[in-house]
Amino acid sequence: MAEARELLDRFYVCTNKMDGLYYLAARKLGVNENTFALLYTLDDGRPHSQKQLSQELLIPKTTVNTVVRECVQAGYLQLLPSGHGKEKEVALTPAGRAYARGILRPVHKAEEQAMRRTLEEYSPDFLLAVEALTGHLCRTFRDHILKEKER
Repeated sequence: MAEARELLDRFYVCTNKMDGLYYLAARKLGVNENTFALLYTLDDGRPHSQKQLSQELLIPKTTVNTVVRECVQAGYLQLLPSGHGKEKEVALTPAGRAYARGILRPVHKAEEQAMRRTLEEYSPDFLLAVEALTGHLCRTFRDHILKEKER
């Protein structure tokens, strides 16, 4: 178990560094980290519900709602009917797509360069392991920590 603990400690440091890099990039590019995360996610071209965004980004629903409202007012986002009652889906407007691409271009360039370097050293299967660990962490945190806090 000591080896697992050491690996988890190293993984924790890595994820904190990556998270910090995205935070610093957002600040340098002139947006707050929640707006950055929302634009990054919506840049996939698909509409997302605010509930989905909150769950995927681990951002409180009220914060997602505030960021969405600000971006709608700025003309970057639009609210679309979802087909599920009064729930709306969020999507980039053409102006929002241009804005997001301007912010994300240097980030994507840096990410792609880092990924190319990583793939020169490791198989793409490394991502399967990271995804598996993330899934296991989500389940065990939910079952052992987050559930207990709700009581």
